[in-house]
Amino acid sequence: MATHPLKRLGAAFVAAVGRLDKSLSPSDTLNRLRQHKWMLSDSIYIFQITLATFWLFVLQAPVFVKLMIPILYATALLIPFTSQFFLPAGPVFLYLLSFFSSKYIPKEYRPTPSVVLLPTLESVLYGANVSDILTRFTHPILDLLAWVPYGVGHYVIPFIVAAFIWLFRPKEALHFWASAFGYMNLTGVLIQLVFPCAAPWYELIYGLTPADYTIRGSPGGLARIDKLFHSKGYTTAFSNSPLVFGAFPSLHAGSATMEALFISHLFPWTTKYIFTYAAILYWATMYLTHHYLVDVVGGSCLAVAFFYLLMPEELKGAGATAPPGGLAAASYRSKYEVYDLEEPRGRGRGSALMRDAEAYDLEELSDRESDEERDITFRSPVVPDQPASAAPLIKSAGARADPAKKSHRHTASIASLIRSEDRGEEGWSPIGGSFTFPPTPTRAQAAVAEEGKGARGS
Repeated sequence: MATHPLKRLGAAFVAAVGRLDKSLSPSDTLNRLRQHKWMLSDSIYIFQITLATFWLFVLQAPVFVKLMIPILYATALLIPFTSQFFLPAGPVFLYLLSFFSSKYIPKEYRPTPSVVLLPTLESVLYGANVSDILTRFTHPILDLLAWVPYGVGHYVIPFIVAAFIWLFRPKEALHFWASAFGYMNLTGVLIQLVFPCAAPWYELIYGLTPADYTIRGSPGGLARIDKLFHSKGYTTAFSNSPLVFGAFPSLHAGSATMEALFISHLFPWTTKYIFTYAAILYWATMYLTHHYLVDVVGGSCLAVAFFYLLMPEELKGAGATAPPGGLAAASYRSKYEVYDLEEPRGRGRGSALMRDAEAYDLEELSDRESDEERDITFRSPVVPDQPASAAPLIKSAGARADPAKKSHRHTASIASLIRSEDRGEEGWSPIGGSFTFPPTPTRAQAAVAEEGKGARGS
């Protein structure tokens, strides 16, 4: 019987909470830090600290606020319960700090924004200004269709992706998501700062006149959404954007591509749905006059590059769909698979551990007890205090043996023989200590035995 999705989600949440490190002692974190074997890849933390220090220096805020940011973050890293979230999310926090602090870079140190380059590239590469064509016809239904992924999904779906990875996939996948998503967006912000370009809305408002940093941002087509809902949320947010000339690359397109790659890789059955969402968002970025087609392509390429460059080896194969218990669970093989035996039928899903215990008649063991803890091949065939006759072992006529138990014992016996043969090849066998095989007679002994049989017969 299929489990109700909400019940399954609730069970996954309870299990995920149970897997958390609930320690609040900083000494636990310090002990782990002492035992950590430092590698070259750990030098990335030096880069994070250096860049964060730069942005805190640029940030125009009271000294108290500047000091509280690193103090609070360091405290979160010291507590094991919070460090399991804040340490992997370091690239995401660094991206957010870079994005919001970039507005305080002095104008004399900023490159001049380009107004003509992107529309020119679009016309040269694609034969027309595609983004301009897509904005010529607007409709409230199209506005809503573009608003959902661009104005809502872009800010919500990253958290949904992280939540589902946390619930249903190994923690290595969640760490991969945080690093790939964070570093991709961080790189995009740095490119936008070094290579500032105007968005299509600038061309619609100001034409191709040169731009400067005194110009405020515009909500573009999202102004129609504000008008539709009688609000000023998007107008206020985009007018105060820290990166007014951040058209290339499109981080909306990059984030959607990254989400599609992760969801399709970790949950393959959702591939067509998540890429449909990404395609709609690509169109929305141009329809709402926030990006050119070349921006969308650039952001998508950036996401693809970080996805495949940062993907760990253990997530490139079957580990991508491993359960949340860890990547080791993906390689779990039952005893029936190990010995190539037929698996008993009638067992429900998720009962592999109990099934194996029943197959080897080890009910007294816990579900998680392994073969190394108690192995059937180590049992002695000589039963202490055994009866002189087999009569006490014969069940009464009215009692019937359980066929499943009987087959399980036969399965255990076969497995025992197979495993004893394997160990016999290594120079020892558990059978050798209890059974003695008769010696093979020589030809002379065989002839004498035949003569003796003939004499007795005569």
